[in-house]
Amino acid sequence: MNNQELIQKTYIEYLLENGKVPPSPYLLAKLAGIDEKDFYAIYNSLQAVEADIWLQFFQEAKQQTISQEVYERYSVREKLLSFYYTWVEVLKNHRSFVLFAVGTRHLHQETALLSPFKRAFTEYANELITEGRNTGEVVNRPFVTERYADGFWVQALFVLRFWVKDNSAGYELTDAAIEKAVNTSFDFIGKSALDTLFDFGKFLYQTQRAGYGL
Repeated sequence: MNNQELIQKTYIEYLLENGKVPPSPYLLAKLAGIDEKDFYAIYNSLQAVEADIWLQFFQEAKQQTISQEVYERYSVREKLLSFYYTWVEVLKNHRSFVLFAVGTRHLHQETALLSPFKRAFTEYANELITEGRNTGEVVNRPFVTERYADGFWVQALFVLRFWVKDNSAGYELTDAAIEKAVNTSFDFIGKSALDTLFDFGKFLYQTQRAGYGL
């Protein structure tokens, strides 16, 4: 275990055992069995430790997701579904920490603790959106497409909050919520009846200008 992992592990253990964050980087470093300078070689604050923990949850889930042999054959919708299912599995290994963090930090709001995670997730979401535009799964809509990733971020926070409150056996309700949330979002960003109507109107306008009007 390297110092970064050791610091994160010690941070989580202290938080769960004491119901609060460590009072100082010095104490956290001492409990982790490293020098204070070794702490500051990696992090500049205790807040940075927790922010990195959330980022690590995301990175672990993403790596597990994209390493699946079938991943490249998935549609964009299936890729996002697979990520969320995997992310929840990662969070299950740290449920006590997540419950404490969400319950005491109001992480559904925009907080510095989630900023690194948000940046990484948004980058991943934009990759999926770009792929979806290339495959036709995602429709390019002026002034709206650029906000799709923000919508997925809100969706990720919804999944997190739902799972935290889920008391069903095996968190089966969370699985259902993920499926419905992702399907609904892709119904919105995919081709719809309005897009078909718009295309038809555009076709009529172009043909009329070309002299084919009825």
